[in-house]
Amino acid sequence: MGCGSCSTGGCAPAGCKSNGSCLTNGCSKLDVYDWLSHMDMPSNYKPFNIIEIKFKGSRKEFFLNTENLYLEAGELVAVETTTGGYDIGHVSLTGELVRMQLKKRHVRTEDVVKKIYRKASPADVDKWKISKDLEFETMHKSRVLAKELGLAMKLSDVDYQGDRTKATFYYTAEGRVDFRELIKKMAETFRIRIEMRQIGMRQEASRLGGIGSCGRELCCSTWLTDFKTVSTSAARYQNLSLNTLKLAGQCGKLKCCLNYELDTYMDALKDIPDNVERLETLTGTVRHQKTDIFKKLMWFSYPNDENWIALDIARVKEVQKLNREGIKPEYLKIEVESSKVIPDKILDYENVVGQDSLTRLDNKNNRNKKNNRNKKPRPKSLNSIEPVSGENPQRPQQVQQSQPRPINPQPRPVNPQQTPRPEGGAIAQPDGERTPAQNRNNKRRKNYRNNNNRERPAE
Repeated sequence: MGCGSCSTGGCAPAGCKSNGSCLTNGCSKLDVYDWLSHMDMPSNYKPFNIIEIKFKGSRKEFFLNTENLYLEAGELVAVETTTGGYDIGHVSLTGELVRMQLKKRHVRTEDVVKKIYRKASPADVDKWKISKDLEFETMHKSRVLAKELGLAMKLSDVDYQGDRTKATFYYTAEGRVDFRELIKKMAETFRIRIEMRQIGMRQEASRLGGIGSCGRELCCSTWLTDFKTVSTSAARYQNLSLNTLKLAGQCGKLKCCLNYELDTYMDALKDIPDNVERLETLTGTVRHQKTDIFKKLMWFSYPNDENWIALDIARVKEVQKLNREGIKPEYLKIEVESSKVIPDKILDYENVVGQDSLTRLDNKNNRNKKNNRNKKPRPKSLNSIEPVSGENPQRPQQVQQSQPRPINPQPRPVNPQQTPRPEGGAIAQPDGERTPAQNRNNKRRKNYRNNNNRERPAE
């Protein structure tokens, strides 16, 4: 509707200039759905002669259609202004819905005096586009002038009139600002009539736009048109931490979304008792720690005890009533009877989240080959015996190694012609018996020979 074409050809609005293809719907913030467009009016029906026109930003005004022009939503028209000249705007609403809008905004029909001159001609559209292209450069030059004068104000936006004879400067400031010298310098620089208009922080964020902490476009720049007061009590009712960085929006004020769910919280808080800071029991005093508004649960804890006790709202009211009567209950929490306990529902599916390993797709064989590339092959031992038929070939059966052969108790005959050679610094015994040192040396030599006789892998 707002981004439609006009009689002079495709005329994009003064928003993102997407000609109706805006995905975020930011440029069509002020569009209204005409739910009476498909209904046939009576034959003697006379159309309502007041038209709603929208301009840059969130500005909407009502004008008289004295020429009885046939206008549709989205068309560009030239309208009357209070300071002379004309302005260009889009038709946003026609017909009986305008009468309802007047009633909603508390505007009387007699108060609408400005008129619609004509439909915008191609020359009007070209002049209007040129004036809109000058707004960005004009705003930056005016900011430089304000900074040179040392004024405590922030110029946020500039709106040129359709005939390029007047410009409205929107600014924000903490207090009163004397900008008379600034107006003189801007009039000399831009050669137009200057109007200064102060706006609030929320209106500035609405005109500039941005992305909120939720990841979406700001509500004030997409669909929110009226701003309500937001106080810190809205955060307290919703059990939110009073952190200024989290509760403040792009405008520096409290977020408007704090009021969205406030009514729901207020209805839920009606059943929750107030001023329940502590409860008296025979085992001691418990203090209130936390409240779940929608689950209707309240948590209490004993002094120097980190374990919190969850109580139902009905039980809290009961204990509170006993304390007012001077009675201290023995047990704070009443256990639910086994007959009232609802058994856990057996699910017909299995939760497999987290059961799969993150490295299940890695090729472990390649890593083992790289590690074993420089290793020598082990000799075949008793563990490498092929399995007997009927056994699992994947896991060969462990064969128990034989016991070491005992030393022959019979003495070995000694050749008288051979001189015994001492081994390991020990003298050979004439009776043929070996010492422990000799046995250890024999084992070392045997292992050395076996290692040298092993087959080495081909290089």
